[in-house]
Amino acid sequence: MTHPQPASYESLSASEAIQLQKKLREEINIQPFQGAIHHIGGADISFNKFESTVYAGIVILRYPDMIPVEKVSVIAETQFPYISGLLAFREVPALLMAWDKLPVKPDIMVLDGQGIAHERRLGIATHFGLLTDVPAIGCAKSRLTGTYEEPANTVFASTPLIHKGEQVGAVLRTKINCKPVFVSPGHKVSIEQSVDIIKHCTRKYRIPEPTRLAHLLVNEVRMGHKPNSPGMLF
Repeated sequence: MTHPQPASYESLSASEAIQLQKKLREEINIQPFQGAIHHIGGADISFNKFESTVYAGIVILRYPDMIPVEKVSVIAETQFPYISGLLAFREVPALLMAWDKLPVKPDIMVLDGQGIAHERRLGIATHFGLLTDVPAIGCAKSRLTGTYEEPANTVFASTPLIHKGEQVGAVLRTKINCKPVFVSPGHKVSIEQSVDIIKHCTRKYRIPEPTRLAHLLVNEVRMGHKPNSPGMLF
């Protein structure tokens, strides 16, 4: 199916963006991931909702030992407005620029945001996964949509995240006495696998290592450093 390319997102109206999400939804695949995971990527975006500059970063780590091996970042501009549920249209073009800079692509990606835990099932992880055809997981710090029961205050306790009678993800406690994270598959991975992978990526922090390190990277770039080239490690 042919879709508008990310470079043309600037010209889309909100209603056109929603229609594109509805078309992309037909292509989502959350069947179990069958391959081996040797490297996992983490992606994050930073921007001021009132400004046009977007800072995007991707970090590649060995799996499951979580040793960083690569990082890339870009600074881009967007004119697409800040609209809840349509943030991928601000974020995806910059992330794709970072993705294209990676000399070696990871086996699976974790993005700071939602996968199918989205009112139209098209969170940033799903949108990115569909366009790159890479298995992707969303791990968000807050809920966008859906209902859930609070997981027990023990490490890796989880409860289902339900939207319109369908499980769209899981609410996972990664650290006691901390708010849970919201895990949902993006593309080419199941809910159960998504949760299991996030568990393997979690160390002593609430946020799993791939997106935690990507967050540190984009904040570093945003604070005034130039975007880095591939090969610069932490």
